[in-house]
Amino acid sequence: MTAGHPAATRAPKPAADSGRIARRFAKLRGEARAGFVTFITAGDPDAKTSIEIMKGLPGAGADLIELGMPFSDPMADGPAIQQSSQRALKAGMTLKKVLEQVRAFRAGDDETPVVLMGYYNPIYVYGNEKFLRDARAAGVDGLIIVDLPPEEDAELCLPAVAAGVNFIRLATPTTDAVRMPKVLAHTSGFLYYISITGITGTAAADAGAVEQAVARIREHTQLPVAVGFGITTPEQAGRIARFADAAVVGSALVRHIAAGLDGKGAAKPGLVADALAFARGLAEGVRKARERA
Repeated sequence: MTAGHPAATRAPKPAADSGRIARRFAKLRGEARAGFVTFITAGDPDAKTSIEIMKGLPGAGADLIELGMPFSDPMADGPAIQQSSQRALKAGMTLKKVLEQVRAFRAGDDETPVVLMGYYNPIYVYGNEKFLRDARAAGVDGLIIVDLPPEEDAELCLPAVAAGVNFIRLATPTTDAVRMPKVLAHTSGFLYYISITGITGTAAADAGAVEQAVARIREHTQLPVAVGFGITTPEQAGRIARFADAAVVGSALVRHIAAGLDGKGAAKPGLVADALAFARGLAEGVRKARERA
């Protein structure tokens, strides 16, 4: 993928990004607490319900929002998020409509950071330059692209940085001290630590092991460290929030949305309120974590 990109090893001068991610983590530090990051899939189970949930998440305690870009082959995701992508695609969600959802969210909220998470193929088809331009205009603050390793930074990471869009990298339990500097080389916004090996939503995180891993990561970077995968309850979120800069909950919230569908896959009355109440409980676990520490 790097053919034709002579600047592959040289980071471009970054454009000024929105600053929302940096401001939010600065605010969290000032409040001496961790952040609560939520993940939902754009267009799940339909466009109307999805934007209603997204608009309600900040009021339910979400400090940052990860918005999944539906993809037909989400190989790194567990069953819950795979099924959410299928529901969204079936309902007609496209990458263009994902950006429209962000734009609709921004009409009422210009402060909460929004990070798009997903796979490279839809962006490649859309066109990298056009996508970055449209994403920035819509109000996207960052990208997490799970299938583009650091060796492919010239493909999208460096152009994103140059366009003023944060590029957020993933680190895992197998990312050692040799690999970590390469992972961090062009990372901005925050580092996302995947607390378990394997796919999303299939195991619980070991808070003790994760705390040690976060401490090792902090030997390499001053970026905030958000921890996700394996967090399903307010208690688990609280344990992570005692030492991480943010706790990320995705599969559990997506499963809660799925539980609010009828036999035909349509949203039942009360789904949005129930999903936001679930998010509010998780947020409370995060916010109270350091009070109990």
